[in-house]
Amino acid sequence: TILLILGFLSTLAVIALIAVAVTQNQPLPKNIKYGIVLDAGSSHTNLYVYEWPAEKENDTGVVKQVEVCKVEGPGISGYSHATEKAGPSLAQCLQQAKEVIPSAQHKETPVYLGATAGMRLLRLQNESAADKVLSSVGNTLRSAPFNFQGARIITGQEEGAYGWITINYLLGNFKQVSGWKKLLHSLKSLSETSGALDLGGASTQITFVSKDLTSESPENQLYFRLYGKDYQVYTHSFLCYGKDQALQQKLARDLQASTSTSNSSLPDPCFHKGYERTINISDFFKNPCTSDKKKQLPFSQLYIKGEGDYQKCRENIQKLFDKSNCPYSSCSFNGIYLPPLQGDFGAFSAFYFVMNFLNLTSEPNPLALNKVTSTIESFCARPWQEVKTAYHHIKEKYLSEYCFSGAYILSLLENGYGFTADNWQMIHFLGKIGSSDAGWTLGYMLNLTNMIPAEEPAGPPLSHGSYVGLMVLCSLVLVSVLLFAWLLFHKPKCLQKGIV
Repeated sequence: TILLILGFLSTLAVIALIAVAVTQNQPLPKNIKYGIVLDAGSSHTNLYVYEWPAEKENDTGVVKQVEVCKVEGPGISGYSHATEKAGPSLAQCLQQAKEVIPSAQHKETPVYLGATAGMRLLRLQNESAADKVLSSVGNTLRSAPFNFQGARIITGQEEGAYGWITINYLLGNFKQVSGWKKLLHSLKSLSETSGALDLGGASTQITFVSKDLTSESPENQLYFRLYGKDYQVYTHSFLCYGKDQALQQKLARDLQASTSTSNSSLPDPCFHKGYERTINISDFFKNPCTSDKKKQLPFSQLYIKGEGDYQKCRENIQKLFDKSNCPYSSCSFNGIYLPPLQGDFGAFSAFYFVMNFLNLTSEPNPLALNKVTSTIESFCARPWQEVKTAYHHIKEKYLSEYCFSGAYILSLLENGYGFTADNWQMIHFLGKIGSSDAGWTLGYMLNLTNMIPAEEPAGPPLSHGSYVGLMVLCSLVLVSVLLFAWLLFHKPKCLQKGIV
């Protein structure tokens, strides 16, 4: 009878422990926080909505993108002649964000706008217009129901650094472990960070951790302490070397080198054969990226005629990269310090969009450089009418420039940064990582909301679930031991009779 009672009580105790464990480990209602970042680029503006669980705010990889909205019309720098229209252009995407984020959380949701190289150029060209554009944008964002945190022009260095933070955060390269797992983790080599290659319309950035970073060029160095680890990062932003401004530079250089000043027709090997484009000369040389190549011409319009010759196109583009002078131990181009390339690189924004259009990103493994080159060469050789028919759903302006953009990307990576056939496969063209776009916006928000702590957040060695499970296991073991001991020293009469 005593044995039955003890067994019954032990069973009740075990059931109670399991019930407590299950109840205690039920997920709590989600307390989700939101953040909004507008990427005001040179050609267009994108609005991103991010969300994360509040109780895991300082964990890595918990922030995810839940919405992206492309603003209709040009980038905000395109409103320099009608600055009052810059802010209202954002209204539709702000309305979309209002629908995605629960209304009860609108007031506490931070909204940031970062303007990049298009606005950097406008500020160089017309500082008053740039200020008015930012003022218009700020007024619209203040009138939205969110917690406005500022609209500003970010530096090229910031753009590079935040892009590097974004992709490494999303790839889990900052992931830290605590408690007893740290011992196991220390037996493995720590994951390397990935370099970041960003290409916009007006600028391009290269950022990576380098073990060979010297003190030669301190303006290209950044130091981060993230989750208890130190990172020494090289970064540089090349203004006027985004794909749109590089094309303007190339055309200005071609025009400058043209032997005839009376002929308003300019053959261009970077456009498809049969393609024609007209450019207003007065607008062309107002641009800070081309103003130094200004040339007096007897005509007001320039007629560009495509030739579709990849090799000649590459030769023309390579003249944009001045490799003649390097005051440091090693350089990229135009006398800018560049340490030896190290590790993998994530190439995003226009790097990805162009290469994806050319079907050069869909392979599970990166393609060899010669395959990439031959694909772009074949595309450039196709007549314009054939290309136009095959891709009739794409806007003519964008479609006409893919040949140049593909050739330019190869020139920038090979001639500019020094990638070769041997290390080409270190480059991974990234559109999204998980559900989030690769780009600088997530890193910008993580920094401004202090969600990347310098030191690893303190935490118990075990999670709540692991702790409860361990308690249940220990209780089961304890009950089993007690029962076994009781049976061993106090044999029940039924067992004793059985032995006799």
